[in-house]
Amino acid sequence: MAPQTSVIHDIGYQRYTGPRLGRWYANRSLYEHSVRAAFGIGRGAKAKIFPWLIIGIVLLVAVVVIAFRSISGQTLMSYRDYTAGLSYPVMLFLAIVAPELVSRDLRDRTLPLYFSRPLARTDYALAKYAALVTAVVALLAVPQLLIYIGAVFTRTDGFSGAWHEFGDLAPGLGATLIRALILASVSLLIASLSGRRAFAAAFIVGVFLITSPIVGILNFLGNDTLAKLSFLANPMTLMLALEQWIFGIEGQNEGLPIGGYGPAYGVGGLILLGGSVGLLLLRYRKVAA
Repeated sequence: MAPQTSVIHDIGYQRYTGPRLGRWYANRSLYEHSVRAAFGIGRGAKAKIFPWLIIGIVLLVAVVVIAFRSISGQTLMSYRDYTAGLSYPVMLFLAIVAPELVSRDLRDRTLPLYFSRPLARTDYALAKYAALVTAVVALLAVPQLLIYIGAVFTRTDGFSGAWHEFGDLAPGLGATLIRALILASVSLLIASLSGRRAFAAAFIVGVFLITSPIVGILNFLGNDTLAKLSFLANPMTLMLALEQWIFGIEGQNEGLPIGGYGPAYGVGGLILLGGSVGLLLLRYRKVAA
């Protein structure tokens, strides 16, 4: 019989005796990591190209607005117009970032590792959603704040001018938050259905673009009520109608012909937001099961 040669080596493993930071810390860490990932921070150059290209576009528009006002003394576009005018860059940003936040974890099958910790299934979904909302708000709000600072320096009426300018800024920031909450929920829900980022991005763009012709079709059917409610068919036009109902029509802008159906767009926005978030939470209950 061969002699026993097995040896147990003591390599110094010890039990962890430090503080147990728990579920709240796990949520905060996942949120912070996701916000950084949305902008490619901490990742390679390839992950930074598309997000920062979109950031460059929105900042360039802001610089043009600031320069036009400083030279001519007139406003090129309002803060709400700035938010609405960047709908397509925001759509591309969502199509890039939402799959980056959730599709990679589905593809690499890392969700069981997340859920083996104090992190609940709903915690994961809500942390990712909060991170995407934060990214969209930062994308649109930071340039608006730069425009505001530039506008304040061009005014000659001191504090009262700055306060009046803030009154113009507030609806723009409100519209930004509304767009971030609703569009992020829709995009993240779509992205959570596929582990392939390219497919998820195509689906997100498809939902925003394919529903756009439906608005035109409903407008040309000849029914007045249907035409006024047609903007519910597309998330982008729904946002415009919702903002118009909440903040009113600006200046000489005629706005969308929604008539007295503003409350219907408020209900539509709440249904889209609540439904998307609810389905997102349900999706991750099924994924983790």
